[in-house]
Amino acid sequence: MLDVTDLQLTRGGRLLCDGFDLQLRAGEALLVEGANGAGKSTLLRSLAGLQPLHAQRLCWNGLQGRAAREALAQELCFLGHRDGLHEALTAMENLDHALRLGGEAQPAGRIAQALRDAGLQAVAQAPLRRLSQGQRRRVGLARLALTRRRLWLLDEPLAALDEAARQDFNDRLAQHLRQGGMALLSTHDPWPTAPSMPRLRLPGAQPAAA
Repeated sequence: MLDVTDLQLTRGGRLLCDGFDLQLRAGEALLVEGANGAGKSTLLRSLAGLQPLHAQRLCWNGLQGRAAREALAQELCFLGHRDGLHEALTAMENLDHALRLGGEAQPAGRIAQALRDAGLQAVAQAPLRRLSQGQRRRVGLARLALTRRRLWLLDEPLAALDEAARQDFNDRLAQHLRQGGMALLSTHDPWPTAPSMPRLRLPGAQPAAA
């Protein structure tokens, strides 16, 4: 469903890597690996439409060009390395706001259930500034239980999570894939489970010209 040809990653005018292709089909996940600065976040942000995508061709579900970009934007859920949550809002309010912005408003009861499932019922009504880094990450990931988007673009989703939360995420990812979803995930450290997940290793920034 997703096919990107001759992809080039740049940041600040500097070439990070180029000349590679990326394909994902329904039920598939791809783990993007690489050192800091290799271009993992750049790749995910480019596919999410948050910065220009430099590629010879982008196809999504049989569409190409602008039509593919517009259709893809309606089908993806992006979670960046930064949580993107508002400090003054509660966990409930943050999820409600994010879902409404994405056109996926959900009843308060479903949002509360997603937070309970993530072990956050005790802090669901607390401002985000009072939560630990791990709790904040779990708030962001709780959105995955509520979204209907088919493509997940997740930048370092396991960062700051304890072992139980990591296993919960892997279970949720497996369910998403069984239902025909897709996922592109980045990681700096070795993935703790699912060793059979295909890998895309980014080589890192190219040396500057002399």
